Amino acid sequence: MFDKLEEINSRSAPFQFYTTEELWTDEHTSKKMLEFHLNETMDLSSRNAEFIDRSVQWIVSRFGVGKNSQVADFGCGPGLYATRLAEHGADVTGIDFSRRSIEYARQVAEKKGLDITYIQRNYLEFDTEQRFDLITMIFCDFCALSPVQRKSLIAGFLTFLKPGGAVLLDVHTLNILRNREEAAGYERNQLDGFWSPDDYFGFVNTFKYDDERVTLDKYTIVEKNRTRVVYNWLQYFSRESLADEFESSGFQIEAFYSDVAGTAFSPDSPDMAIVARKGE
Repeated sequence: MFDKLEEINSRSAPFQFYTTEELWTDEHTSKKMLEFHLNETMDLSSRNAEFIDRSVQWIVSRFGVGKNSQVADFGCGPGLYATRLAEHGADVTGIDFSRRSIEYARQVAEKKGLDITYIQRNYLEFDTEQRFDLITMIFCDFCALSPVQRKSLIAGFLTFLKPGGAVLLDVHTLNILRNREEAAGYERNQLDGFWSPDDYFGFVNTFKYDDERVTLDKYTIVEKNRTRVVYNWLQYFSRESLADEFESSGFQIEAFYSDVAGTAFSPDSPDMAIVARKGE
């Protein structure tokens, strides 16, 4: 028992383990994640409906999205942004890990008569001959990726964009990192049964890596017949560090905002959005 508790409370090297696929492909947790996505009043898997509506209106205006615009939404989930952008006339491609979310998004598109291309795939492995005017990656998905993964993804963005095309994505700032503390705890059926339909004990250990500007929420889910570990990594950014990742890959930084609805940038904001553009 002591050795098991030692293992549960052990600290990993930053981004040593990557378990995102398990979170989004497990039958039970993917169902729970979809429920969170579709709760229009909550900012959990997606932002609330009022914000999304306001955000899409700004995106359409800011990037001139309309008929014949080619848009790719990385981490599209159940199509909350993709659907709205397609309703403005854009030719939208949505890419997401979750089969359940993609199936839901396809059903919505069919019901609304929208011709949206949805691809169930790890967006780190996505490839296409199509070229886009705009690539979006919303709700701080970028923060969950390791430095190596982010570099590869940005290189892909550069390839997938038309000359003059833009990327819009958001991240967590150092303001959130400053307020995070290391902690440990456990609970029976943690998070109201989020991890399994069966009884389990859920352990969560929060580790903070100040030098790397990273946190880890490590979840150990102990069921009667199996034990799983899920690693939720988050990278936090300054304007300088985020700009450097894009500029070093050949992008030009066009603007920073406090969110993907075009709110003016504030140094006190918990999040920030970046617009990076490919050269002509």
